[in-house]
Amino acid sequence: MSVTVYGIPNCDTVKKARKWLDARGVAYAFHDYKKQGADPARIAGWVDVAGWGKVLNRAGTTFRKLPDADKQGLDADKAVAVMAANPSCIKRPVVEYPGGLLVGFKEAEWETALS
Repeated sequence: MSVTVYGIPNCDTVKKARKWLDARGVAYAFHDYKKQGADPARIAGWVDVAGWGKVLNRAGTTFRKLPDADKQGLDADKAVAVMAANPSCIKRPVVEYPGGLLVGFKEAEWETALS
């Protein structure tokens, strides 16, 4: 199974998710937004699958610190642009696996999808 985890290495949720994968012997590639950036086309694909409301982390400090103009009138295109410019605004982790996408870390959801 080809699994790619997208996130930021020092994020507590990403750490928990990676530990979960390691404990179950699930091999994965890790994409670090800080070092490798966030591809707008890939983000748009995630939004198509999961919806921008799920992919955009509006609860995080990065989003809350954005100018009001960036936070108002959000739609899919604007949310993708905000996330591409500010990868810390992407809910973490995002996991691509054969046949699906996981956004955030919910153990039961991951167990079903990746076991």
